[in-house]
Amino acid sequence: MNKVIITVVGKDTVGIIAKVCTYLSENNVNVLDISQTIVQEYFNMMMIADIDKASAPYEEIYTQLEKIGEEIGVKIKCQREEIFTKMHRI
Repeated sequence: MNKVIITVVGKDTVGIIAKVCTYLSENNVNVLDISQTIVQEYFNMMMIADIDKASAPYEEIYTQLEKIGEEIGVKIKCQREEIFTKMHRI
């Protein structure tokens, strides 16, 4: 399995989850786990996804998610699981 960690942070608006999940679905990216919270008016979401069968390479997914974030006014980051794990090791 080729996992990525996708984080979305920003001011809450209608359709954030729909926009991100629609893009992932259209590119055959399987969402394995998802957690989202809203604190006051701020949205925070973390997803674990499998890109093994993705129709686009990781670099394109990374770039497109950042672009979607800019369009909807949030910050979207996509990191390979092994990099994310190493960066957040205690």
